[in-house]
Amino acid sequence: MNLHRSTAVTAGVFFLLTEVGAIVGVALYSPILNGADYITGAGADGSILLGLLFELLLVIAAVGTAVTLYPILKRQNGGLALAFVAARVLEAAAILIGTLSLLTIVTLRQQFEGSTGDAATLSTIGSTLSALRNWAYLLGTNFALGAASLLLAWLMYSSRLVPRGIAILGLVGGTLISLSAIAVMLGLYGQFSTLGLVVALPVFAWELALTAWLIAKGFRPVSILTTPAAPLAAASR
Repeated sequence: MNLHRSTAVTAGVFFLLTEVGAIVGVALYSPILNGADYITGAGADGSILLGLLFELLLVIAAVGTAVTLYPILKRQNGGLALAFVAARVLEAAAILIGTLSLLTIVTLRQQFEGSTGDAATLSTIGSTLSALRNWAYLLGTNFALGAASLLLAWLMYSSRLVPRGIAILGLVGGTLISLSAIAVMLGLYGQFSTLGLVVALPVFAWELALTAWLIAKGFRPVSILTTPAAPLAAASR
């Protein structure tokens, strides 16, 4: 049971790092998103690069949550547990694509700083890379995150590894953020509109609640012990 407790704490810390990486990262590199001509301007590269480092932390922590929880979750439902890992890896990969696109903007700005090149062309390239980041972010931190949250919340709900109230919050949050991503793709509202931000609040609350519970309380022992793994093992003999 001590091993299960350490697993819960480790997973909780990884979830906490995803929140820190996402919030701090965007706050630091927001100038590159808000400034249409950042690639041709002076630029605050130090802040941008630090923000992108926090985003790399987000990528590592997102995969870390899946890898840490998988040994526990597969005892509840192996297929869904593997799907959760896949969704989390997809989320991390999409975020990484967005991170690389912003790093490319910084590199091009430094490379052509003070040159007499075509500013309009550079601005177009910068806008293209910024658009790629926004789409990658939509697919990663919205759609894939929603899918991962739904899978994890259902596993937590059906197994009662955590209180069902927390799991239900994850089911609601995961559903809303996934549907919101589809709505943005269809052009129903903007990715960074007020409605889009409001819809993202439940999944944010779910991750915070899950983080707090895993670190403070861990998994419910009875739920870990009453796993279908034993009958399956007996049947395979």
